[in-house]
Order: sequence, then C-alpha cells, then structure tokens
Amino acid sequence: MKDAFVAVLGKPFGIVLFQLIDATQFTIYLSLIAFIGGGIVGLLITLVKTSPSKYGKMAATSYIWMFQSVPLLLMLFLLGLGIPRLFGIVIDPWLAASIALTVYASAYLADVWRGAVEAVPAGQWEGGRSLGLGFLQIVRLIILPQAFRLSLAPTVGFMVQIIKGTSLAYIIGFHDLMNVGKRWANAPVTGTEPYIIFPIMALIYFCLCFPLSYWSRYLERKLGSVPKRKLPTTA
Repeated sequence: MKDAFVAVLGKPFGIVLFQLIDATQFTIYLSLIAFIGGGIVGLLITLVKTSPSKYGKMAATSYIWMFQSVPLLLMLFLLGLGIPRLFGIVIDPWLAASIALTVYASAYLADVWRGAVEAVPAGQWEGGRSLGLGFLQIVRLIILPQAFRLSLAPTVGFMVQIIKGTSLAYIIGFHDLMNVGKRWANAPVTGTEPYIIFPIMALIYFCLCFPLSYWSRYLERKLGSVPKRKLPTTA
C-alpha cells in the first residue's frame, strides 16, 4: 500500500500521506474505546445520580464535578507521566490514554444522560410506582426509552469532542494522527513543512468529525434534544 502512495505521489509526500492515514486508525480505535468505556461508566453514574439514595447522588455528583473540572491534558499527564514516575512503573500509552479518555467521557456523558432522564415528566415516575414497579424496573421500562430519544443527538455530538480529545494523547507518546503529523512537521525534510502537514491533518480530522456533527444536528431536528449545555473543551 505504501508503495502505491509513493508511486502516485512520490517521495516524501507519498510516505507522509500514507503514514498519516495509517495513524488515523489508532485515533479511531482510541475514540471507540473512550466512547464505549465512557458510555458504560457514564450509564452507571447516571443510574446512581437518579437513584433514591442520597449518598449515591452525592457520590455521583462529586464524580461528575471532579472529572469535568480536571483538564483532559492534565489527566493524560498524570496517568502517562506522573504516576509512572512516582511509583517507578511503566504504563503503556494505550492504557493511560484509554483510562484518561474513558473517565473524561464518562463524566460528560453522565451529565448529558442525567439531563435527559430529568427531562422525562415526573408523572412517568409516579405512573410506574402506581403500578408497583421498583426503581430499576421504572428506569428500564419507562424512563430509559424516553431518555434515549432525548439524549441521542447530544451523545452523537459528544463523539466529536472525544475524537478531538484524542489529539492530546500524543503528549504521552501515543501513536496517532497527531503524533505522526507533529513528527513530520518537525522533520528537516523538504515537503514536510508545518504549513503542508497541519492542513492535511486538519482535513483528516474534519473528515472524521463532520459526518458526526451533521448527524447530530439531523437527530436534534428530528428527535428533539435535552436543553443545550456548554460543550467541553479539550485544550
């Protein structure tokens, strides 16, 4: 495959473009890990946050506030550089980046889904209790189907934030699009100047994010959404 790029585009541009596209797959993999892992943890936090337990609500609120208040870049530094140096251990960049992005995603997804659950009319809860259903039964049979419809658009939209958040993982040595592009932009090779490499990287990120943004807007118009919240930043 690399030879085909070189044959068509020549050196070094063919090699550069091949490596950028090849590294993009790891950006996608990390994004999927963060979204799936964050979704699972976020759902558990949402259930605890909306449960009747006073202490459970306090714990869930603390979790959301804590990890929404800590910058993603700082979490990457702590997990990828700080903790390994403190304890004299080696943490693979894959593991550090996956944990940091999963925690980051879970805090925001839990908040989005909590808003969707709270947007379901209170009468739905009362109706479930009048039927003799327990908390989990009400959530599973009545609340979640309605909350899912409300939260689908912002959830899809947040996937864009996760993809952009992965670009910070290069700082701990994670091999992704940003890592490869930055190395080429700093290389003393004619044809790999920053004004060439960075626009190509921007175009690749655009191709990853724009379809999700468009889909999110479409779902928002079609299905409705929870009240808009300020989107998190990753810088």
